[in-house]
Amino acid sequence: MTGSVREREQDLAAEKAAVLIESLTWLKKFRGAIVVVKFGGNAMVSDELMTAFAEDIVYLHYAGLKPVVVHGGGPQINTMLERLGIESTFEGGYRVTTPEAMDVVRMVLTGQVNPGLVDRINEHGPLAAGLAGADAGLFTAEKRGPVLVDGREVDLGLVGDVVDVRPEAVLGLIDRGLIPVVSSIAPNGEDVAEALNVNADAAASALAQAIGAEKLVILTDVAGLYANWPDTSSLVSSITTDELIALMPELESGMIPKMQACLDSVQNGVPKAAIIDGRKPHSLLIEILTAAGIGTEVVPSHGA
Repeated sequence: MTGSVREREQDLAAEKAAVLIESLTWLKKFRGAIVVVKFGGNAMVSDELMTAFAEDIVYLHYAGLKPVVVHGGGPQINTMLERLGIESTFEGGYRVTTPEAMDVVRMVLTGQVNPGLVDRINEHGPLAAGLAGADAGLFTAEKRGPVLVDGREVDLGLVGDVVDVRPEAVLGLIDRGLIPVVSSIAPNGEDVAEALNVNADAAASALAQAIGAEKLVILTDVAGLYANWPDTSSLVSSITTDELIALMPELESGMIPKMQACLDSVQNGVPKAAIIDGRKPHSLLIEILTAAGIGTEVVPSHGA
C-alpha cells in the first residue's frame, strides 16, 4: 500500500470518526428516550428506502434509544383498491373510507405492511414485534362526523379519531427490549366489532403523548413545511406552536394532518416534533443525531 493511498484511507476514517463524535451530543441527550416514528408515503414502496429505514431504527435501538414505529400504508392500499376495482377518494387530506374500502385497508395494513416492516427490521435480529390498534385495547376511536372541505360537508365514512390510548402493550414491548411496530386500525368505541381507519399521523401523535415520548418524527414525501407552497425557497426549518396555528389555514390539504399531529403532540407534552423527507435515505438519523437536522421541527412557543 502506497503512502498516498494509506493517507487517503486514514483521512476517510477520520471523517467517519468526526461524524460519530458529532452524534455523541445527541446520543447523550436521547439515550433511554422513547422516540415515536411515523413511517409512510413513498418510502414504503422503495426497497432501498425500506432497507435504510430499518437500518436507522435498528441503529437507534442499539445506540440506546427506544424507537416505536407507527405506520400507514397509503401506496399499498391504493394499489390493492385499484386491483380490486374499488373506488377511493381523498377529501381534506383524508381517505373517504367505505365499508368495502375498509376491508382492504385492514387487510393491507395488518396482513401485508405490518408484518413486512417487522420482517425488514428483524433481518438485523429478533428486535421488532407487530401490533394493531385493536391489540390489548391499544387505540379506541370514535367515528368522525361530516367535515367541511372547501365549504362542502363531506362524510368520510369509516374514518375515526383516537379518543383513548392504553399504552401498556407498547410499554411492555419496550421494557422487554423490543421495537413495537404499530398499525393504525382502531376499533370503534361504540361498536368494537367495527374497525375504523385512523390517520397514521394522528395515531402516532396520540401514542407519543400517551407513552411520554421525547420526540415525534413523521416521514413525509416532501422536504418539510413550506410557508408559501409551492415556493421551495420558503422551507421552514423550525416553527413554534403559535406560529404553526397561525399558518394552518393556509396549508395544502395533504400537509394538514401531518402538521396537526405535530401540533397536538407538542401542545400535550411531547418536547419536539418534526416532519422530515422520507425520500432521503437515513433521513431519520440525520434528524435525530446531527446538529443540522432535516425537515421542519415544531417546538413549544415561549411560555407554552
